[in-house]
Amino acid sequence: MRLVIVSNRLPFAAVKRGDRLFLRSSTGGLVSGLTEYLEWAEKTVPGASHVWLGWPGIDVEEDLRETLKSKAASKYHAVPIFIDSQTMDKFYHGFCNSTLWPLFHYFPTYAKFDAEFWEQYVRVNEAFSEAVAKVVQQDDIVWVHDYHLMLLPNLLRKKIPNISTGFFLHTPFPSYDIFRLLPTEWRRQILEGVVGADLIGFHTIDYTQHFLRCALRILGYEHSYGQFPVEDRIVKVDTFPMGIDYQLFHESAKSVEARREERGLKQKLAGLRTILSTDRLDYTKGIKNRLEAYSIFLDKYPQWRQKAVLVLSIVPSRLGAEHYQEMKEEVDRLVGNINGKFGTIDWTPIVYRYRYLPFNQLLSLFSISDVALITPLRDGMNLVAKEYLASKTDRKGVLILSEMAGAARELGEALVINPNDTNEIVEALKTALEMPEEEQIRRNEAMQDRLKRYDVFSWGQDFINKLNGVKAEQRRFNARLLDPLNREKLVKEFVISDKRVLFLDYDGTLSPFADSPEKAVPSDTLLETLKRLSEEPRTRIVIVSGRHKDTLQQWFGSLNIAMIAEHGGWVRDEGGEWRPSVPTAIGWKEKVLPVLKTYRDRLPGSFIEEKEFSLAWHYRRADPELGPMRARELADELSDFLANTELQVLQGSRIVEVRQVGVNKGSATAHFLGQASFVLAIGDDWSDEDLFKAIPDTAYSIKVGMTKSYAKFNLRSYREVIQLLKELAQNASLLQPVREPA
Repeated sequence: MRLVIVSNRLPFAAVKRGDRLFLRSSTGGLVSGLTEYLEWAEKTVPGASHVWLGWPGIDVEEDLRETLKSKAASKYHAVPIFIDSQTMDKFYHGFCNSTLWPLFHYFPTYAKFDAEFWEQYVRVNEAFSEAVAKVVQQDDIVWVHDYHLMLLPNLLRKKIPNISTGFFLHTPFPSYDIFRLLPTEWRRQILEGVVGADLIGFHTIDYTQHFLRCALRILGYEHSYGQFPVEDRIVKVDTFPMGIDYQLFHESAKSVEARREERGLKQKLAGLRTILSTDRLDYTKGIKNRLEAYSIFLDKYPQWRQKAVLVLSIVPSRLGAEHYQEMKEEVDRLVGNINGKFGTIDWTPIVYRYRYLPFNQLLSLFSISDVALITPLRDGMNLVAKEYLASKTDRKGVLILSEMAGAARELGEALVINPNDTNEIVEALKTALEMPEEEQIRRNEAMQDRLKRYDVFSWGQDFINKLNGVKAEQRRFNARLLDPLNREKLVKEFVISDKRVLFLDYDGTLSPFADSPEKAVPSDTLLETLKRLSEEPRTRIVIVSGRHKDTLQQWFGSLNIAMIAEHGGWVRDEGGEWRPSVPTAIGWKEKVLPVLKTYRDRLPGSFIEEKEFSLAWHYRRADPELGPMRARELADELSDFLANTELQVLQGSRIVEVRQVGVNKGSATAHFLGQASFVLAIGDDWSDEDLFKAIPDTAYSIKVGMTKSYAKFNLRSYREVIQLLKELAQNASLLQPVREPA
């Protein structure tokens, strides 16, 4: 198994000094977590290897590119993708961090909707797809990471249809109301891009549900337990909370180097209870709120003055960006004000560091801190909270954690607070500093056990195993597809048969679904194909539909074909008159119509269709979330209302239908089977299952779409059905049937 990791940045950044290039290992949760998982996988999974593709961080001149490629391959198993810095600036600082980042973190007023930024986002994703396509080999697994490359999975699938692709988002995925602030075409393309993956992963169930809701409302994909069909594939959306290398932090905290750093810090902070706050400089992290809360805490509880200290460690991030520069100035001002207001000659309330912290220094801070104050306004996961807990070898210390961080879903024993409520932060600080050691240990043991069980290795392998499972399920469905060998056999048997019958559903089988039934008129191509088939004397075409007989008559009455309307209620031979298949019941519609009208009024966009043998309540044009809910309510109410009657309630594709018992496609087809030597039935929904069950075992049955069925084979879409019918029409008169001698 070879993993092809694709992310915006590589596990290193290229640095140019004079005429020479140097590679500096990257930091950050995504890179460190993936690197740790990849190293573990290559040691423990037989045959595992990887290659990592991404941008090297700078413009690289042509004459240095081969050198960089060689160094990247030998040291990092990496392939750099070369894109000019001007394009990357509009892509990274532009669309990624000025549009997607603020929107995905619920700061819509910070978002910029610049068409040029979007164009560069598309361009960079296309450049990545070209680079990845050159590297991918058969049986590779491509794992695309984060919001920078949300178009990439679909771009890759267009180039390599059978590719195995996973996508993981390391930020929050916003609610539908936030996501739809993106221009219509952008949001649609982003979702279609992500859905190009076979498995889509998020940190929390909230983000997963938000994505599924957007996929439903924008793309129309209805899911079942996070799974939905897309053309010829099954796509799975699931939750995978990213872990850390727990043992690395836990054991490293005991190392000689970390202990040395720890002793130095304890000397400087002797006699003080330490509150740690460490973050990247980012407006999503809630730094301003916690500083204001700390100031209120010192005001409200003066007994903690000169007894506690806040160690504020901020890592520079996105230097030069407008909001970040303003934020840096605001943090500097707040720190100065608090130290000026409360500080004394021998006590500084806030120890402030604005720089990157080496690993051992970070561990020593974790170890000595009595409290970790981690209060982002919105955060995809926040691995710092997990790293803090893993580093507490004595199991003492208190984690104060924002409920807006993804990690809060796993770390319920922490003091979970609302980061926008400064009073809540204030009281959490007091509770944390006064918490008995026994209570600290009890809480931390529970969280540490959880972090040990689901570490970064479990996270990575869980994702890959689930992706392999999705691919296996796709293969099971593909095994049911009408493959070339069985297609050839079907056509051959059709050609040599002296009596053929083709049963064809209409909506979803011969024509795509439309917002309203009257819009789904047959295409010229379909009509011409049916005409050619029906003119061959050995071939009988039967349209088997749930539509009203008058509609079918209008569309197909001029052709030499038979028709079954209303799911078997009405039957018409070629050129004949319509006749009912069962006696029409009287009076039941007056009882059912008021119920349907109530639900029509309760759901804007729904409507009622009346037929002789049935009543149908359609909700295809209604709200995609409220519609299924009202449909379930209606079906339940009707089932109770019609119990012990000669009526049945059926739920189909955005429809609830009431019809007489005994009316179905299967029973209506018996009239047409006769002595047919070749039978083919094609349909796409629940009503066609009766048809598949009714035809002989020797018949060919085909379900349109990637869903389970009694049919023997599947086709992906109505387009493939028409293509098959065109092929049959072309071969219909090639051979005369083989007859036994008299």
